[in-house]
Amino acid sequence: MTTARGAAVSDGVPARGLRYLRARWRVLVRLGGWSVLETAQTFLTGYAPARALDEGFLAGRTAVGLGWLGVAGLGVLVGAFGTVRVYAAVAALVEPLRDALVGRVVGRGVREADPGALSGLTQQVEIARDTFAGLVMVSRSFVFTAVGAVVGLASLDPLLLLVVGPPLAAGLGLFAATLRPLARRQEDFLVADEALADGLGRVCPGLRDITASGAEERVAEDTGRLVEAEQRAAYSLARWSVLRVASLTLGGQLPIVLLLVCAPWLLSRGVTTGALVGALAYVTQSLLPALHNLVHGLGTSGSRLVVVLRRLIREPTPEDGPDPDPHHPEHPAPVRNAADHDPPHIDDAGPRQNPPATATENPYATEPGPRPEHASSTRSRPAAGSTSPPMSPVNPPRVETETGVLGPGRGRWAGEPSRRPHPAARAAERDSGTAPAAAAPARASAAPASSTGTPALQLTSLTFAYGPTATPVVDGLDLTLAPGAHLAVVGPSGIGKSTLTALVAGLLRPTGGQIRLLGHCVPSPGAAARRVLIPQEAYVHTGTLAENLTHLREGPVPESELLAAAEAVGLAPLMRTLGGPGASVDPAALSGGERQLVALARAYLSPAPLVLLDEATCHLDPGTEERTERAFAERPGTTLVVVAHRISSARRAGHVLLMDGPRTAYGTHDELVRESPAYRELVGGRPYRISTAHP
Repeated sequence: MTTARGAAVSDGVPARGLRYLRARWRVLVRLGGWSVLETAQTFLTGYAPARALDEGFLAGRTAVGLGWLGVAGLGVLVGAFGTVRVYAAVAALVEPLRDALVGRVVGRGVREADPGALSGLTQQVEIARDTFAGLVMVSRSFVFTAVGAVVGLASLDPLLLLVVGPPLAAGLGLFAATLRPLARRQEDFLVADEALADGLGRVCPGLRDITASGAEERVAEDTGRLVEAEQRAAYSLARWSVLRVASLTLGGQLPIVLLLVCAPWLLSRGVTTGALVGALAYVTQSLLPALHNLVHGLGTSGSRLVVVLRRLIREPTPEDGPDPDPHHPEHPAPVRNAADHDPPHIDDAGPRQNPPATATENPYATEPGPRPEHASSTRSRPAAGSTSPPMSPVNPPRVETETGVLGPGRGRWAGEPSRRPHPAARAAERDSGTAPAAAAPARASAAPASSTGTPALQLTSLTFAYGPTATPVVDGLDLTLAPGAHLAVVGPSGIGKSTLTALVAGLLRPTGGQIRLLGHCVPSPGAAARRVLIPQEAYVHTGTLAENLTHLREGPVPESELLAAAEAVGLAPLMRTLGGPGASVDPAALSGGERQLVALARAYLSPAPLVLLDEATCHLDPGTEERTERAFAERPGTTLVVVAHRISSARRAGHVLLMDGPRTAYGTHDELVRESPAYRELVGGRPYRISTAHP
């Protein structure tokens, strides 16, 4: 349907153009009249020098020669005056076209609420106006220049037309024959180029989406097809462009060669020296530049004008649907649909999950509240290396909320007759073979794992360097964490704290040693399903708040769990401000702290028993940071590793890992204060903030 409609519009462009020109015949007559002055200038360009030579300088009459040169100069002044008047006539022809296109674009923008109306007004209309004006000037200039040159050659000697005329006619014929296919291929190239730009415009902002959903191969294949299509169009255009160059060579440059080669024959047939020089002036100073402008202007700009006009004058049809909008939940971009293959992703815990349940009523619809004070107002875009996953925004099914209520601020089920454990607790119990606490979660501990249980995290001689000759960032590190441990990782900026979390998460491969997560080797699908990593620049995707929060959970999630998780990590005030779990989320409208709260609540709801917070609270105030860390530390079955943003995080942790090259140390906060000069220096030098960046 689109192809047929585009063809119909294409057929309408020439017809509308002719109607437009016929309606302005008076302007065309005025334009032609002033262009006659340029014809006179062209005529004098060759005729006056020829007479100056034959009747003046070669005949020994210098005054006559100078007089004819003065006539040539006068012709230049007359032509310049005509050119000024020509520009005014061209403006009278072009500006009504611009006004008509502006009216159409604005009308369509108002009628259809077209979001591209401003772009069409400021770019495409101006392109159409400038291109149309250029084509009018180029075509008019060639016609009147060619007429002046032909009349001049005939006036000097008809034999000169015999030499110049055939190649000029052949060049024009070749150009005319290739004009339509060349224009089609130029349009094909422009369309392919725009398709590639549009595809890359969708892919580049969604690179993390693609990686998180495991759609790299599909997106690479789709993008490769767009690249190949543009390459084929470019090759085809280049082949036909050779004919355009050939027509220019044949019609504009070959006559020069022929005049020089045939000079003895012409002189023997009575052609004077001045006439031969005048013929060369006609070809080099008038015909060749005019033909060059015609070939390149009409051959390139003409097809672009047709493409732009097709879009600007297209008539909307009822069959036209809304354009895909990557930020609209009902019309997602193709890149998000790539996740429908449901492959496991590598950026967060577990495979892609089902959409969440939503309540049938929104308890926050009439309860707007202020923005949470703990959320930083500083906006920050997600970094290219950030590793939180997206999810395709879909309309979640309606599922009844399970019976039971959540204890305030704890995220545990207190319903009757029994408690429902957190999914992380079930996962930890399944992997380690030990049951979690029944009433309250165990406090974090970094004690060695028992002989009967599987360590939550075990690093054995772990080594990593960013290159074969680079100094290792992590060098021979041994560490064992029991399930339920709470570890804070501290150290100077750039020492390798984030590198360590990336290694544990499986995003980097160690150059030496081994990592095991609840018995699973890292990296591996089993290990990836048991950890969740929240980086400094948290990721929030377009969709509802519930879709963001439940991305890492299988099946529908009761709304009561969503509310409890939000309460636990401090997201509840923002949730009320947005309008509840079912409210739509615009990631660009959230501050860095607000995005971190959403990502933290998502991690809290995930089934992953190992939680890696890589400065994931750096945009939050100290009180909210403490609340969040305690929530994860008390979450059943959870092992927590925090890259400490403030020294208070290290004080709250059961154990602390100080990364500082050869001064790396491990122990409780009090032990390191007593035994590690490097830790005392770090704590004493920065009593509040100990790290602001990570490698």
